[in-house]
Amino acid sequence: MRRYSAIVLATLPLLLAPLHFAYAAPALPQAAQQMPEAAIDALVAPHFKADGPGAVVIATRDGKTVFRKAYGLADVALKQAMSIDSPARLGSMTKQFTAVAILMLADDGKLALSDDITRFLPGYPTHGAKITIEHLLSHTSGIPSYTGKRNFVDVMRKDVTVAQGIDFFKDDALEFTPGTQFRYDNSGYFLLGAIIEKASGQPYARFLDERIFKPMGMTHTGYEDARFRPVSGYDSKANKVESISMTWPYAAGALVSTVDDLARWQTALADGKLLRPQTLRQAWTAHPLADGKTGPYGYGWFVGRLNGVDEVFHGGNITGFTSDAVWLPKERVYVAMLANRDADGIDAPLANLTRKIAMQVAGKPLPAPSDTKLDAVTLADYVGVYPIDDKRAHTVRLEHGGLTIQGTGMPRAPLHYYKQDGFLIGDSLVTVQFQRNAGFVTGMTIDDELHHSVHRRAVTTVVDPQTVQVASAVLDQYLGRYSLAPGFVIEITRVGDAMHAGPVGQPAVSMAALAQNLFLDADHDVQLRFEKQADGRMILTFEQGALKLSGQRQL
Repeated sequence: MRRYSAIVLATLPLLLAPLHFAYAAPALPQAAQQMPEAAIDALVAPHFKADGPGAVVIATRDGKTVFRKAYGLADVALKQAMSIDSPARLGSMTKQFTAVAILMLADDGKLALSDDITRFLPGYPTHGAKITIEHLLSHTSGIPSYTGKRNFVDVMRKDVTVAQGIDFFKDDALEFTPGTQFRYDNSGYFLLGAIIEKASGQPYARFLDERIFKPMGMTHTGYEDARFRPVSGYDSKANKVESISMTWPYAAGALVSTVDDLARWQTALADGKLLRPQTLRQAWTAHPLADGKTGPYGYGWFVGRLNGVDEVFHGGNITGFTSDAVWLPKERVYVAMLANRDADGIDAPLANLTRKIAMQVAGKPLPAPSDTKLDAVTLADYVGVYPIDDKRAHTVRLEHGGLTIQGTGMPRAPLHYYKQDGFLIGDSLVTVQFQRNAGFVTGMTIDDELHHSVHRRAVTTVVDPQTVQVASAVLDQYLGRYSLAPGFVIEITRVGDAMHAGPVGQPAVSMAALAQNLFLDADHDVQLRFEKQADGRMILTFEQGALKLSGQRQL
């Protein structure tokens, strides 16, 4: 997501208030009318090299295309250019199609969102809880996501039937009581695919083809198979990726499409060609939790608000591909991007680009850093600790002539001034607004697409942990590789008198010593602790916020 959030040193294996709808679009703002295509092109082009993996972009307003362009290569080895109709994997953007298929069946009277899933999946172990179709749609079922299981990487290249896929996770204990929490869950959407098949009497792929893709003229969209193949996909280093079996992503992420088809899809939804207005309104409304608070998700889409503008959106990350799309319902603006490269290899999140384009087309450009330079005395006014809860806090520091912000377990990021007491976090779209009382800074609010949080300042000074010296001979005891999770191996090296650490195959970072066996990467709030066992084994424990992983040194 585009949030200021925790990132570990490596990515572990993964397959990602009610809105009011104005279906009659207002007049196009003068700023948007005059916005040249060159301005959008200048925003996107720097992020996709002509000789590397590429992307395709489309922007529409009121169903009419205002920008449409391809960048980079569809096949690097063959130097084949990406074209506007290049098909790409959607990844988790598939979920909106799965959700609409379920809602179409509900409109047809073949199921109800309140139905217990065992109506269609008899014998599914619910562990004594009532799990409804709505829980699956809104990621509130408590069922663990199968893509997060430690052994998923061992099976993800093997074809499975739908029943075999369900068997892989069905016996896992629930993570929470259904309806009480939101937790993004690929398992829920896998199950929704099975429910579509039971309720319709058709395979998932055929149902979508006959009820959505063919009627809407989406001739380049379908379940990835011999008919619908994406262009080549690439990893973060622009190496061609090994494919996974698309029987695993299934209804949670197995569709292939083009930006033109996505634009047709969005227009058909907004024009009421697929769902009843009330049903679509439910899908694009944040779903309430059991305690009355709303989660960040409707049915198949995230629901948020950016710089005062309502939006629904979703992205996707799947082997070799990244996708993102955003819809501004009041402004009837839609932007979609499909890239044939892992997200880590693209130097700007696709979501940042889609949001900037969408808000420009809507005539409501997002804030940008100001050229105004604040002096050190002014900047010092904001320094301090702003608690999140009794265990976590945001810390604002003055360093290198500017401000940084860092939450517990989060990466440190610069704050860029853009208006009175207002800052942007790094290159994200997240804003920080400081509050004052009698001229004194008393707190701050942080706003992203999904959250508005308020934090009172508790401390006006920042005391960083003291470091110690560790002899090279002691450091050498810790050198080696430690497997902490599938695909996550930390390598410890020594450069001079300093420890360096990083995932195998990625750049290492210098670690400061807090004790003889405890080391800190302050920029990412990562701590590494080493413990030698009685049998001589060396154990490394990795901590970042609530994340804690341990593993022994490989021989």
